[in-house]
Amino acid sequence: MADLIPLTHLLYLLLPLIATGYLYYRWCGKRWELGYASIRMVGQLLLIGYTLVFLFGNDSTWVGICVLVTMILMSSIIAVRPFRKKSTFTHALLSVFTSGSVLLVLIIYGVLGERDLYVSKKVIPIAGMLYSSAMNTLSIAGERYYSALESGKSPLEARAEAFQTCMIPKVNTFLAVGLVSLPGMMTGQILSGVSPLIAVRYQIMVMLMLLGSGGLSAAMYLWLATRKTRQK
Repeated sequence: MADLIPLTHLLYLLLPLIATGYLYYRWCGKRWELGYASIRMVGQLLLIGYTLVFLFGNDSTWVGICVLVTMILMSSIIAVRPFRKKSTFTHALLSVFTSGSVLLVLIIYGVLGERDLYVSKKVIPIAGMLYSSAMNTLSIAGERYYSALESGKSPLEARAEAFQTCMIPKVNTFLAVGLVSLPGMMTGQILSGVSPLIAVRYQIMVMLMLLGSGGLSAAMYLWLATRKTRQK
């Protein structure tokens, strides 16, 4: 069983938070942004903690579907935030849903070998990672695509530049893992007492699925956006 971190021990991390917040205020002039973001982060994590306790204790397929639909909608809305005025929301929704959902089924049935598609303790955390990766990669791709169009590049040139740009974080992570960083999931499992060799297998699964969901969602969105641009 993992060691329980006393809540009071988390207060030590207020020191780097306060130092960073002070510099953020002095250099950027934004006094409360980091404080607000930190309070919101803690509140959201506590809320999701209690929510997951309920969901894991109530393996209802319909409740799970509602959670997945909410994830897809919110990730699609957030994904188009940097270019909301230029984007078709339905394209983002279709891209996030398709890439994340196909990989979710592949992982649950194929990689993990579950007989039932909905197992809350596995489906919800994995779905969250998949849709989040799709959201972030698509957001970078869309912003770069429309910026490239504004700079005078053709739709195909803009698509190539956008796809290459959005994949940089994924490729860098692949190149650095094990040499520069230990990923969060692997670190968490090791701290929980899991064998590093077992943690490595799960981390490989996670990294490949995040690359797949991010790359496929961005590619699908860019294909739809390019098609729309060339039809004008």
